[in-house]
Amino acid sequence: MIKNIVLDMGNVLLAYNPQVPLDLFCRTNEEKEIIFRELFEGPEWIQGDLGNLGNDEKYESIQKRVPKEMLPALKRCVYEWYVCLKPIAGAREFCEYAKQKGYRLYVLSNAAKDFYDYFPKFAPLDYFHGVVVSCDLHMIKPDVRIYQYLLDTYGLCPKECFFVDDRAENVKGAKHAGMSGAVFDGDFGILKERYHL
Repeated sequence: MIKNIVLDMGNVLLAYNPQVPLDLFCRTNEEKEIIFRELFEGPEWIQGDLGNLGNDEKYESIQKRVPKEMLPALKRCVYEWYVCLKPIAGAREFCEYAKQKGYRLYVLSNAAKDFYDYFPKFAPLDYFHGVVVSCDLHMIKPDVRIYQYLLDTYGLCPKECFFVDDRAENVKGAKHAGMSGAVFDGDFGILKERYHL
C-alpha cells in the first residue's frame, strides 16, 4: 500500500524551461544557441547539481568558451536562469489533495545550491515531510544511492513509496531502489486515476 509520494521538482512541481531566460537575456539567436549549449547542456550544469560548483565557478569556467560580447547575457543566465520556474498547472492542488488523502510528501531533486533560494516560493521546505537535494549529497538521480539515502534518512519502506519524475531514467532508478513510480506527462488528473492515488 502506498503511503508516501516522492516528487521530482523540475517539470513536476515547477516548469523548467531554459528558453525563458534565453529569450529574456539574449539579443540574438546565435547568442541563445551558444549559451544554451555551453550553460544548460555543458558539464558545469551537472557539476552544479552535484554540489561541486557554485554559480561563480560555473560562470568563471563557461565564460572561457563564450565570445566576449555574449558575457553579459551569459552572466544573467547563470545567476537568474530560474526566472523560468513557474508552478506546473495543478501541482499545488495535487500536493494539497495528497496531504488530505493522508499521503506523506517528499521531494527528491537534482538541483544546485540555489534550489534553496527559489524552491520555497513554491512551498516552504517544511510543507513536505522531507526534501533531498542532489547538491547536498554529491550524487544525482538516477544513481540508486540517492533514492536509498531518502529511504534511510526518513525511515521509509520502498514498497510504500510512489515516485514521480518527468524523466524515465530517474523513475527506473527509483524502481531499482524498490519503489513504484511513473513518468509524469504534465497531467495530475491522469496520474491520480491511472495509479489510484
